[in-house]
Amino acid sequence: MNRILALFAFAVFAAFLYILVRKVGTLDLWAVVGLTAALAGYDFISSSKNKS
Repeated sequence: MNRILALFAFAVFAAFLYILVRKVGTLDLWAVVGLTAALAGYDFISSSKNKS
């Protein structure tokens, strides 16, 4: 259940970042958003592993 909620939160966050980049559209913002999404994705993957 936690993994589903984390995936939903990541999807909402990614949608927000997409809207932000789409409206502003500068190259440096693309770089920052790409790095932010990569770090959030890494955190999602590393924190949702089975800890058994």
